[in-house]
Amino acid sequence: VQLQASGGGLVQAGGSLRLSCAASRGTFGDYALGWFRQAPGKEREFVASISRSGRNRNYASSVKGRVTIDTDAARSTVWLQMKSLKPEDTAVYYCAAKSGTRWDEVSRKDYAYWGQGTQVTVSS
Repeated sequence: VQLQASGGGLVQAGGSLRLSCAASRGTFGDYALGWFRQAPGKEREFVASISRSGRNRNYASSVKGRVTIDTDAARSTVWLQMKSLKPEDTAVYYCAAKSGTRWDEVSRKDYAYWGQGTQVTVSS
């Protein structure tokens, strides 16, 4: 599966942003989907994931309540809606896909497919 992320940009603290990740060939099918982020000098970290069915979601504690992950009915796009953004949310955001039944895994090693990343910068 190939993924293409978009929607990043510069936003003021407290603002909102929606990231999109499209399946470049058809749909995401039976893959669980996730978003990760990587700030300069830091490891890539888990942000959110959604199960193949779309019924289950998992969020990092640092973003819970401020972020929502969702897909369209056709499972051709996965979104990350972010609100109340903070300067510490500044990072390159990556969408990812994984096969298998688990949807709550938070390690980047569990995801085999990655988009190219989109920059999110939150100014104070």
